[in-house]
Amino acid sequence: MRVLIAEDDFTSRTLLQHFLSPYGDCDVTVNGMEAVEAFMLAVDEGQRYDLICLDIMMPELDGIKALKAIREKERSMGLSQKNEAKVVMTTALDSPKDVIEAYYKGGCTDYLTKPIDTQKLLELLKGYGLIEKTGK
Repeated sequence: MRVLIAEDDFTSRTLLQHFLSPYGDCDVTVNGMEAVEAFMLAVDEGQRYDLICLDIMMPELDGIKALKAIREKERSMGLSQKNEAKVVMTTALDSPKDVIEAYYKGGCTDYLTKPIDTQKLLELLKGYGLIEKTGK
């Protein structure tokens, strides 16, 4: 599994990287612009991400705008929804407006509030078929 973590908060970034690295290769960015650039580079190199964890509130480009750019690129490549990267939006805010924006306008796969419940994240990964139901 290839993972992109886009998170400006050091603690959240470290937690996600530590939790996800046993399941695959993790690349880390600290803002939305870097996330979009990393995504585009991975596509150009034929090494697309299976999972993207995007913080909603980040400097330079927020997670919603980064998500929209990522989904636009996937659409331009002719990818079906089934073949898109799984995108989990993360945020400290549990705002209905953010949820609507992320799901319906951005096309995220799921949404988790911080602090991230790693058990919930693990269940999501299993549900996506990115890891086996029994573990890795």
